[in-house]
Amino acid sequence: MVRRDRFRRHARAAAGRPAGRRLPGRARHRRADGYHHGHSARLVDPRRRGRQPAHRSHARRAGQGSPLMTPVDPIRAEVVARYLLGVTEEMSAALMRTAFSPNIKERGDCSTAVFDHLGNVVALPQRVPIHLGSMVGVVQAVLERFPRQEIRPGDMFLANDPYNGGGSHLPDINVISPVFIDGEIVAYVACIAHHADVGGMVPGSEAAVCQSIFQEGLRIPPVRIVSAGQVNRDVFDILMLNSRTPDERAGDLRAQIAANTVGQRSVQTLFERYGVAQTQAIMAAYLDFTERRFAAAIAKVPPGRYEACEYLDGVEAGEKAAIRLVLTVGDGKLNFDFAGSAPQLAAARNIPLRALVATVYTVVKSLLDPDVPANSGYFRTMDISAPSGSVVGPVSPAAVGARSISCAVLGDAIAAALSQAIPDRALAGCGPHQLIVLAGTDPRTGGYYVNYETIAGAMGARAYQPGVDAVRVHASGSSNLPVEALEHAYPFLIERYALRRDSGGAGHHRGGHGVVRDYRALGDDTVLSLSSERQNVPAAGMAGGADGALGEFILNPGTPGERRLPSAAAEIRLRRNDVLRVCTPGAGGYGTPA
Repeated sequence: MVRRDRFRRHARAAAGRPAGRRLPGRARHRRADGYHHGHSARLVDPRRRGRQPAHRSHARRAGQGSPLMTPVDPIRAEVVARYLLGVTEEMSAALMRTAFSPNIKERGDCSTAVFDHLGNVVALPQRVPIHLGSMVGVVQAVLERFPRQEIRPGDMFLANDPYNGGGSHLPDINVISPVFIDGEIVAYVACIAHHADVGGMVPGSEAAVCQSIFQEGLRIPPVRIVSAGQVNRDVFDILMLNSRTPDERAGDLRAQIAANTVGQRSVQTLFERYGVAQTQAIMAAYLDFTERRFAAAIAKVPPGRYEACEYLDGVEAGEKAAIRLVLTVGDGKLNFDFAGSAPQLAAARNIPLRALVATVYTVVKSLLDPDVPANSGYFRTMDISAPSGSVVGPVSPAAVGARSISCAVLGDAIAAALSQAIPDRALAGCGPHQLIVLAGTDPRTGGYYVNYETIAGAMGARAYQPGVDAVRVHASGSSNLPVEALEHAYPFLIERYALRRDSGGAGHHRGGHGVVRDYRALGDDTVLSLSSERQNVPAAGMAGGADGALGEFILNPGTPGERRLPSAAAEIRLRRNDVLRVCTPGAGGYGTPA
């Protein structure tokens, strides 16, 4: 009831109406964001753009009346919003319960969403926030590539490419499905899942040592994966042929198709109950409400200019690459300018557009109004610009596979800038997750396996409380792979799994501790690839707090053959009974220790 009352209060205040009046739906037919190429990759509020894309010219032909003429009951709007959020959870459950790979069914490295007929996201569970950018980007890419009159009931679209498909890295495959009522598209449902191998130079399709996206796997622009209800075998077979684990890929992709089918049916049920005009009006009004609510949160932030700088580890040991940010607050808007950031790297640490956007949106939401609905409404309150050819605005063919770890460092820069403006909610530097890929032939079955896994880091201390141990931070959100599931699926024995003692920075409030995890190889031909951050530059403490501990990869710890591995490596050979120790970074402390 609290949420409904809040919606009603904001609606009346914005409309200037007394209690008891209903809010008329204002259908601002705008996409979630847009960007321009040139000197910088730039995201601007679409309200400032004088010309709409062609696919919008007939966007309101969904027949049964115009949303502008349909009044919206705030309580019904909240009911619809909650229903749509339930649809996304239903889709996620279907995806995870039918997927083949532990990465999806156990770790939950997947997300789902519902979009309106214009491509605005209206419902999104905060499972893996970085996926937000990809799904929004791919929906927009589909709308731009395929005229509406060419999209038929039963079609589904697939894409993963960061430069030509709206994606953020190649293992994240997006499936987009239109929802039809009486022959007209009224909405879209989407899901994204991280596939453990999509080809490329190393198993797992992800290693920070990759220098080009062509080394990272199969690039897919928006294509039909399902046509009129039938799987497109030509596209499907190309995908399978390019993976080292085709049976697992086939199962995961079919799980995505099934999840979207579940979502389509549930969204159709909603439109059939309330009608197209009223449902679209409710969606538009809910986005407007979210925009007003978040603008109100921004209005409480002192206007001004706030600067921050964080560093990625760079390509070689001891190197670092700057992420520079100037945040300008004013007029109910936030402007993020990353001018001065380092040039794009010859490594997979670059952050593509959609990952940049998702991280900004997620960190700002978590610090200013964590409970605001996750939809395109609050995106309208932010402008983002990044220099073309920079580490936060790479151009093809820059490698981007390890972008989620880099985004944790990006998130620290955003949090550091905001912390200057809102010191009572300040957040110290965080310890990002670390990525390992273990692959080879399973001696128990003779089959080839790829274990793609990220191990949680730690959250920085806040101005008012200690940090959090063993969690993913900012835009990351999947789980650690449970020991039992890992040992069942792959030929490894987990000999240690614990908090990394004293890895959190000291302070009045201590930073979160990272994780230590030991893997003993039970096969003879295991191949290891590594990607990480915070092995050269620690998570910074704040207001006198100490830095967090650096991350480490150690091979055969405590033996004469012990050696430390770099933060980025590929195809390291492990023999039977070799032990890999993963030590994830600790987070920064806050305040001078007592």
